[in-house]
Amino acid sequence: MSWELTRRRWIRTINTKYILGYLPVLHTIVFLLEMAFIGRIVARFNGFYEERPLLTMMVTNAILGGMADTVAQSITAIRQRAVRKSGGVSRDDTVAIEIHELDRKNPLYGQDLIPDSVSLPPPFDFERLTRFMAYGFFMAPLQFRWFKQLEVWFPITKEAAFGPAMKRVAVDQLVFSPFGIACFFTAMTVAEGGGKKAVQQKLRDMYFPTLKANYYLWPAVQIINFRFMPVQLQLPFVSTVGIAWTAYLSLTNASEEVDMKSMDRLA
Repeated sequence: MSWELTRRRWIRTINTKYILGYLPVLHTIVFLLEMAFIGRIVARFNGFYEERPLLTMMVTNAILGGMADTVAQSITAIRQRAVRKSGGVSRDDTVAIEIHELDRKNPLYGQDLIPDSVSLPPPFDFERLTRFMAYGFFMAPLQFRWFKQLEVWFPITKEAAFGPAMKRVAVDQLVFSPFGIACFFTAMTVAEGGGKKAVQQKLRDMYFPTLKANYYLWPAVQIINFRFMPVQLQLPFVSTVGIAWTAYLSLTNASEEVDMKSMDRLA
């Protein structure tokens, strides 16, 4: 118990510190470490890829997934601080209401040993970060082989480039995107300790809205990817653009998890 109390106090202390009064220190440190790792990979990407192409993709995908979740957690922390300092959430501010609900995911929620502070963001969720990095790591082989298969099915040549690229985009969006979104919510729910009913609930609530949002972004991204990117850069390109997308998924998944926990408390 003493160790747990010390750990919580230590996290609380770090969480009261901000850079320029805006960026939470702990979130920023984690993001800079991720940037350092990805910078090292980028600097030697071709060498790493030639030696171990699949492992390079897996590590790259994991770190980029972690960066996306770090961005999402930072957005939540910054938004919550603004909401708390302003004294609450306006009924007209639907974004603030949704982000404010994520405060209940704070590991100390309902069992704080230290009084709350109006300037305190939610503690950085390292377990959530680990889940996102693990998901990116283990999904990379499937994504890598999928891009390779699309290259075989629809080869791009000097004589025919636009047509095969569009076919790749169409097949990718009609086949892999629906499958990938289902995999994401299933994997995250299971990793969070949810069972079959929790997975079904998550898919029922989040699958089609997320798939719809997917079609606003990814067809255009994949046109650029399949038309102009060499095969070894296709997955890193998608993962880099996907930082914003994965951050959206992270917020969506966390928000839905909060809703389910709230329902469980009320039941």
